[in-house]
Amino acid sequence: MMSLGQRIKHARESVGLSQQALAEKLGVSRPSISLIENGERRVYSEELEKLAAIFNLSVDALLDPGKEPQIMIKESREAYGSEAASGMRISVPQKNLQKFKEVLIYILNKVGAKPNIGETVMYKLLYFIDFDYYEKHEEQLIGATYLKNKYGPTPLEFRKIVDQMMVKGEITEVKDKYFEYPQRKYLPLRKPDLSILNGNEIEVINDVLDRLSDMNARQVSDYSHNDVPWLTTEEGKIIEYEAVFYRTPAYSVREYDDAV
Repeated sequence: MMSLGQRIKHARESVGLSQQALAEKLGVSRPSISLIENGERRVYSEELEKLAAIFNLSVDALLDPGKEPQIMIKESREAYGSEAASGMRISVPQKNLQKFKEVLIYILNKVGAKPNIGETVMYKLLYFIDFDYYEKHEEQLIGATYLKNKYGPTPLEFRKIVDQMMVKGEITEVKDKYFEYPQRKYLPLRKPDLSILNGNEIEVINDVLDRLSDMNARQVSDYSHNDVPWLTTEEGKIIEYEAVFYRTPAYSVREYDDAV
């Protein structure tokens, strides 16, 4: 079982944060993070609450080394009240755990066996599926939370959902090398439940896979770095879905009416 410091380190690495980036978010020095992760400095209660928020976990998940971290994802659409009725765009992502799983299984069945499809490429495929769908339909598909880091958009929920799916025997993990680089791959152990996905969702998923699934990790990361949502977000911050409506033509997937 991992110590608190080890769990904090694991959570930090899972969301793609450096020690310096986590230190800035927590309001401490980088050496303090190193001491915490090595078990040489205590973590105060207010710091625990901040860490839980940063990692999208419960405080209990960080404190109890024998407890499975709870994935903080809503499984159904919330009522948005008057804002939705008035036609305003909704900026709060709809997070749907089952849909996330079925989209992941669908992707893995379609392209998971390709030698270039490792974890980094999967992150970017999910990002473009989510953001393309939001731009095109003004609704969430998965609605995952994406963090900006130097490698491109990283879905914060990915690691915990994948761990859960492996325990249930839905996917398996393969550690290999792609050319000289270490690679973590996932392969499906079942077919997707297509009743979870509608025609518009499948259309967007297929379009993204057709465009991007032959890129390697470096190529797709570089490609994501020129998308407006990523460009307009500060390092280590959450990428807002609303930014898709300011995309350049090279990335936009929607035809806009220019009439005044």
